[in-house]
Amino acid sequence: MTSCNPLKSQAQPVPKIPKYYGITPPISEDLPTETDTIQTEELIKCLRSYDIFEEDLEHQHREEVVKRLESLFKEWLKEMCLEMNVPENVMDNVGGKALPFGSFRLGAYAKGADIDVLCVGPGFIKRKDFFTSFYEKLKAQEVKNIRAVEEAFVPVIKFIYDGIEVDMVVAMVVRKSIPGSLNLLDDKILKDMDKYSVRSLNGYRVTEEILLLVPNIQNFQLALLAIKLWAKRRNIYSNMLGFLCGISLAILVARICQLYPNAAASTVVIKFFKIYSMWDWSIPVCLRVVVDRYYNLPFWDPTLNPSDRCHMMPIITPAYPQQNTTFNVSSSTLAVITEEINLGHAITQEILQKKADWSKLFETPHFFEKYQYVLSEPKNRNKYCLTALENCLQYVVLKVTSAEKLHHECVSLVESKIRHLVGLLERNRQISRAHLHTQSFPGPSQENNK
Repeated sequence: MTSCNPLKSQAQPVPKIPKYYGITPPISEDLPTETDTIQTEELIKCLRSYDIFEEDLEHQHREEVVKRLESLFKEWLKEMCLEMNVPENVMDNVGGKALPFGSFRLGAYAKGADIDVLCVGPGFIKRKDFFTSFYEKLKAQEVKNIRAVEEAFVPVIKFIYDGIEVDMVVAMVVRKSIPGSLNLLDDKILKDMDKYSVRSLNGYRVTEEILLLVPNIQNFQLALLAIKLWAKRRNIYSNMLGFLCGISLAILVARICQLYPNAAASTVVIKFFKIYSMWDWSIPVCLRVVVDRYYNLPFWDPTLNPSDRCHMMPIITPAYPQQNTTFNVSSSTLAVITEEINLGHAITQEILQKKADWSKLFETPHFFEKYQYVLSEPKNRNKYCLTALENCLQYVVLKVTSAEKLHHECVSLVESKIRHLVGLLERNRQISRAHLHTQSFPGPSQENNK
């Protein structure tokens, strides 16, 4: 029986649109070879030698810590409801969440790493109360080194709970209750939320989006562990000082996973250095297109924001409102990062050719031997002087002395300002590079008791 509808009779089959991760099709969908599998096994063996893998019992302990913190938070929410005399039905259903995010949630953290925890509460409870009464509730527990950093860009309570370092942030959602089924990835939840809650929630949303945007989570986790170890060993892991941070590295690795969706973890690491050694950093690294929801929230967009055009190494988060995770990168730190990526590419090519093993990738640099003074003999042989200014070198030591009780806060404050010093140095056209050493060194404790 033929159709009476001429349009239906002439309709052609609609071609299936291939599904792929990321904003472009993959470069290669090749499956791992036997050689790739062997390389991955060798990479795992090398990582084990650095003792970065956590045992199952230690992982379970972390999960238990998060559960106990969630119980404390929910208990506190009900206490606040009693104090505020809210209706009983509201108090009974207030709910609340405490969710891990960052490296622990991504499954790419080293032994002894801290845990980032997001607390989600209802909008009728003030954020200020979290940093006062909940802070006191935590303090009454067996916590150590607790301190509230309320003036930070993302306000946080830092403490050690049952041997685990915890960074806890809070987001108050414009709702009367926080049920377990609440979808925090829904952009609508951000509407009318205060900016600090949006920033706090952003870490969780970005983490979850990354996990949704990688084709093979296990390969991603192993490759990210290797790249994070490389960045730390090569002294380019510090967002505060203008280098890379955990989330920027996660996005970089996730993008390689999108381009090589079936690749083994070792291949992802090798392709990481190959792709980014050729990358034009005027082009941002993005995992997906993020759409403006018009909630009047600031987000990274160089077409709208002139300041965003000045960013040296844009690596963009995949959740609305999208942010550049490397806004602190300067011309000097970018030069150091790209130099290390190029060196990593050369080493991984040697590994491919079996001229080196994985341990070479994780060798630590000799910072104090990297730059040498260049001396010349002047006409007056009684004195030596440095050659022309462009060949001069100076090592600068920044010494911080403070009272013991305030020392941690003092060091953190000074560290947060060092990149501004680098910015001032970079404005001098006669200075080609200001290279920061990311590690601090303890000084004599009894030198100054004041």
